Amino acid sequence: MNIPFLDLKAQYQTISREINDAMQQVITACAFSGGKYVSQFEDEFASFCGCGASIGVGSGTEALWLALLGLGIGPGDEVITVPNTFIATVEAISLCGADPVFVDVDEQSYTMNPQLIEAAITPRTKAVIPVHLFGQPADMDPIMAIARKHGLYVIEDACQAHGAAYKGKVAGTIGDAGCFSFYPGKNLGAYGEAGGVVTGDPQLADRIKMLRDHGQSQKYYHNVVGVNSRMDGIQGAVLSVKLKYLDAWNEKRRAHAKRYCALLQGVEEVVLPREMEYVRHVFHIFAVRVKDRESFMQALTAKGIGCGIHYPVPVHLQEAYSSLQLGKGSFPVAERHGEEFVSLPLFPEMEASQVEYVAETIKDYFAARDCRKIA
Repeated sequence: MNIPFLDLKAQYQTISREINDAMQQVITACAFSGGKYVSQFEDEFASFCGCGASIGVGSGTEALWLALLGLGIGPGDEVITVPNTFIATVEAISLCGADPVFVDVDEQSYTMNPQLIEAAITPRTKAVIPVHLFGQPADMDPIMAIARKHGLYVIEDACQAHGAAYKGKVAGTIGDAGCFSFYPGKNLGAYGEAGGVVTGDPQLADRIKMLRDHGQSQKYYHNVVGVNSRMDGIQGAVLSVKLKYLDAWNEKRRAHAKRYCALLQGVEEVVLPREMEYVRHVFHIFAVRVKDRESFMQALTAKGIGCGIHYPVPVHLQEAYSSLQLGKGSFPVAERHGEEFVSLPLFPEMEASQVEYVAETIKDYFAARDCRKIA
């Protein structure tokens, strides 16, 4: 059996007629950059999240960058975040001219450890970016309490958490702004690059709208220096179609994750992901932890099972951030996770038999390895 890590074609086949019709409407209307199809998706996504405003932009990276710029973050400022994330989280801080400051993560949730935040705050700290890694929201109540105590902004990196929830609140709507990536492989993915910012602050929404469109308040009247980060019409139309299915797709992801956990329960060599009691995890990634990762992944690949690593090198150990002089051992939990994570196939269109095949392959691998040890 061959099981891909992700199968976008399978999803397209289930909604191809709607997708093709939506794209043809954009082409017929020649509404290619911004326009009514982007506006329609913005309204729909704001309603889905239950927030005041949604602003479509060019990518998840730009969503984070423009949210920071919109809040006035710039050179000389510090922004606290975590090292076990895709580098875009930290790039956005650097693009503002600000300095990233890292705190380690919780052992079980893989998200920001709130107990470590206050020790990282300095007079230059202006914001905190918790990352809802793999689709699991960070523990937002203590993060928000610390931020408010110290007068800091909170920007949620919800780029992997479309439709996730924290204590009944939609991920991305708890802080001052929430940022989403609509990269094709995400739970809500476009058919190209796209991103979005949600916020309940109308003034922040207006600033981000200006920044994404060359700083224009109206055509050819530029209030600030901005950039070109408009979502294109085809992505808006595709996302409107797919948004209708997001909750159902997330439930399928959750069901597959639950099945994985049931089948792999008791395999001592595998650390399974834990859904924290205060969240609704949407399992953008189903990452297990194993010690001998290379051999484990080779065994899965040999059986036709696609797998990946998210993420092998924490950001503080990347060459791009060597100037921070944060060596190995600086953030031991994030570093250990980076050495052990293996992402298993998980997408809504998976069959139960495929989940079972992956789980059985894993159990067979460890059983055979244990037998070799005994021999």
